[in-house]
Amino acid sequence: MLNAEVAKRRDDAISRGVGMMTQIYADRALNAEVWDIEGNRYIDFAAGIAVVNTGHCHPKVMAAVADQMSRFTHTCHQVMPYENYIRLAERLNEKVPGTFKKKTIFVTTGAEACENAIKIARIATGRNAVIAFGGGFHGRTFMGMSLTGKVEPYKKGFGAMMPDVFHVPFPMEPHGISTKDAMAGIEKLFKADLDPARVAAIIFEPVQGEGGFYPAPTDLVKAIRSLCDQHGIVMIADEVQTGFARTGHLFAMEMHGVAADLTTMAKGLAGGLPLAAVTGRAELMDAANPGGLGGTYAGNPLGIAAANAVLDVIEEEDLCARANELGSRLKQRLEALRATTPEIIDIRGPGFMVAVEFGKPGTKEPDAGFTGRVRAEAQKRGLILLTCGVYGNVIRFLAPITIPDAHFAEAMEILEASVAAARAG
Repeated sequence: MLNAEVAKRRDDAISRGVGMMTQIYADRALNAEVWDIEGNRYIDFAAGIAVVNTGHCHPKVMAAVADQMSRFTHTCHQVMPYENYIRLAERLNEKVPGTFKKKTIFVTTGAEACENAIKIARIATGRNAVIAFGGGFHGRTFMGMSLTGKVEPYKKGFGAMMPDVFHVPFPMEPHGISTKDAMAGIEKLFKADLDPARVAAIIFEPVQGEGGFYPAPTDLVKAIRSLCDQHGIVMIADEVQTGFARTGHLFAMEMHGVAADLTTMAKGLAGGLPLAAVTGRAELMDAANPGGLGGTYAGNPLGIAAANAVLDVIEEEDLCARANELGSRLKQRLEALRATTPEIIDIRGPGFMVAVEFGKPGTKEPDAGFTGRVRAEAQKRGLILLTCGVYGNVIRFLAPITIPDAHFAEAMEILEASVAAARAG
């Protein structure tokens, strides 16, 4: 088979609404390497969008799934429960930041996790309104789209969004938006449009993912916590992309010394199998009536088995420390590129959740064209990169945290050659 042949079949069979970043059709993968159906080999700096933090086909994760598959693949936990579901919940209750008693629910996707967090906040507070941030991404369901602070491609053409969702600016230092501006946006909301006594929740990403890998400053996180405490608002940390060692901590909120009331997670939780969760204060998590939360596939046994193995791997291989080491090395290489690449306007991100932002030299005007050329040049040379950002001018680096040193070094050489080629072109 050829990639082009399968691409034609794909165009005939799949809705064009499902976007495609590449026309590379995967055949097999191992750790940070992927081979396509033509036998071409790539170094994967996407990891399924921060999903396989423990690498493609980690032996321990694969063994756990195989063992579970030999027992049963589905009963629906709400019909016939299983012990490892409870064990995983106990582990997350212990590991999610916060010294208070916690409980957990499992669902299937990050969008579901965010949706359920809003449901929990609303029923627990008896309030409706939700505050989110510009540039944030929280999924493609109607509530997820409504919370997301980016119109194209996520909201465009889909009609009216869910009511009682309000957006304020998120700090973006390269674009002159500060924590002061963000908090002033909330205060303006409270003065002009929204009684704080109507607000059920404030939701934010500790590091914005699709929005451009802008980290939330600690003073913003603490200010949100203080505001929530003052007005009885539920603080929701969306750790779908930041979770599970990606930022050098198991959860990014650990960097700030602040605990959210509810934490959403997915992506890196189950090593490539669909699983998501909400963990939070027990009294909030217990607000819903039995049957109000859950789903047929929620907490699928294979995903649960994989997630327990992922937590073991993160601990046994000290992947938080590994993420900090790799991120430091990546930032050093990017900083070295500044001397010959005036298009670089910012390098940022904690741990191994690093991004480089490109703009037109001398103006800092976002340059999505140059960014796209870098990504395309890297792909031609065998390195898969992802772009992101409100302006499409950011490259985010999301390789598996288990990537071998030799493959990381090879990727850095390809990256430097790709930037040079993009400048020459």
